[in-house]
Amino acid sequence: MIKPNPLNDTLEEQLRSMLVEKNNECASLRAEIETLKKLVAEEQEGKYRAYIKFADLQKQMIKFSGLGVIALFVLLFLFKSCERIDAGHVGVKVNQYGDNKGVDDVVAVTGMVFFNPFTTAIYEFPTFIQHKEYKGENSFIVNSKDGSEFSVSPIMNYSVQREKVPAIFSKYRRPLEDIEEGFLKTAVYDAFRLATNKYTADELISNRAVFEVEVRRLLDGQLLKEGFIINQFTSNLIYPETFKKSIEAKNNAVQAALRAENEVKTAEAQAKIKVATAEGNAQAMLTSAKAEAESNRMKQQTLTPLLLQLEYINKWDGKLPVYGQVPQMFKNIQ
Repeated sequence: MIKPNPLNDTLEEQLRSMLVEKNNECASLRAEIETLKKLVAEEQEGKYRAYIKFADLQKQMIKFSGLGVIALFVLLFLFKSCERIDAGHVGVKVNQYGDNKGVDDVVAVTGMVFFNPFTTAIYEFPTFIQHKEYKGENSFIVNSKDGSEFSVSPIMNYSVQREKVPAIFSKYRRPLEDIEEGFLKTAVYDAFRLATNKYTADELISNRAVFEVEVRRLLDGQLLKEGFIINQFTSNLIYPETFKKSIEAKNNAVQAALRAENEVKTAEAQAKIKVATAEGNAQAMLTSAKAEAESNRMKQQTLTPLLLQLEYINKWDGKLPVYGQVPQMFKNIQ
């Protein structure tokens, strides 16, 4: 019979205790693992749900973005298809595509105008008075009949006839600013060229007012039929430099002649004054001499020997003369 060993029993008990402890640890670990699995599963489910929700939001955003783009497009279309024609302007509706390409029969008046911006355009023409100056680089050089060159820097105020705006645009296909630098500028130049060529330089300067009337007549004849009305016009004609010097020389000569004429007249007047003065002096001297002679004649008639003696006595100082002959009337005076 084998005797029990107390050491073995103790070791066995320790091993059992360790096994139980390890089993408990494994069970605890398995529980934690299960918990983690649950958490991971819940997290994955939450992420999935979040992803699904995010996808739904994206779909809604895309849907609303599409609606927004459409709404924006509609608003832009409405904005582009409506235009206000300001007061003092005429709007011309122009078809840009199709068989009716060109100016529409409808002339849009002041107010709101609706049109298709993809196939139609609206152009505004002002009908109030416009101011245009052709000066500096835009001035003209024209020649007179004798070849003299004149510089012209015209200034004009004009307006467009309201009812002829569609015809103007149909013909020139340009806004008013471009027409000013094209057709209007050419018309003004031609009017000055034709009018200037009818006169010599001297005739042109001497008949400046007639020349201005001729230019205006030619210009009105050219522009009125096209729908343009000239309200005011100034030519600003500038003479050639050589002609300016010639005019200045003529003016100086005229002024010198006038000064010489005035000097001659002044000298003649002074001479007449001197003649008149001399004649007056001579007449005065003659009159004085005649008066003195008459006075002497009358004195001779009145002088008697007794009167002469009395004059001597009145003027005598009481002294007898030392030299010379003593008058007889003083010899008896002792």
